[in-house]
Amino acid sequence: MSTVMGDTGKHSNDTSPTAKRRRVDAHPTDSHNKKSKIDTSSKRGYYLMKSEADVFSIDDLASRDKQIEPWDGVRNHQAKKIMQGMQVGDLAFFWASNTKKPGIVGVVEVVKTAYPDETQFDPKSPYYYAKATRDAPVWYNVDVQLKEKFETPIYLSDLKQYATKELADMPLFTMKRLSVQHVPEPMWHFILEQKEY
Repeated sequence: MSTVMGDTGKHSNDTSPTAKRRRVDAHPTDSHNKKSKIDTSSKRGYYLMKSEADVFSIDDLASRDKQIEPWDGVRNHQAKKIMQGMQVGDLAFFWASNTKKPGIVGVVEVVKTAYPDETQFDPKSPYYYAKATRDAPVWYNVDVQLKEKFETPIYLSDLKQYATKELADMPLFTMKRLSVQHVPEPMWHFILEQKEY
């Protein structure tokens, strides 16, 4: 996939911190089941990954083989380093950006840790990076798989009411252009509660 957004990442051409991107289980969660089926009991990392809706949507991810896709196109060093720290089993909110109502549209799981982003080597790709070589790659991506598509997204407008309270330290509000972000665990659970109840 190649998706880009503010900073670049599934897509965002990172020159400012935003990225784009994707993924789901072979069998998407029943959208009529209000209670999330995502297992958050084990110790894992939590993130938020942005993808421009018109470049790579959660439906695009759902249509992929095994609902897995590389989160490529990230061209922001901070976002890249965050992805390089991801482990298999970590979860991320899929954030749809560049749309009238941006927000969280689902959850993806990291299924492959960081490896060189192939788009940096492709002169025909909008994410081509001339300074990168096979021996010295610059940009990396992870593979993600769709875990759940939300029946009703959690919109930015819904979250803003908590921007100075429960989500005051969330990078979504403190580092708005970063396309790949950490989500503190308490905030992850708090956000999921907004969906479930």
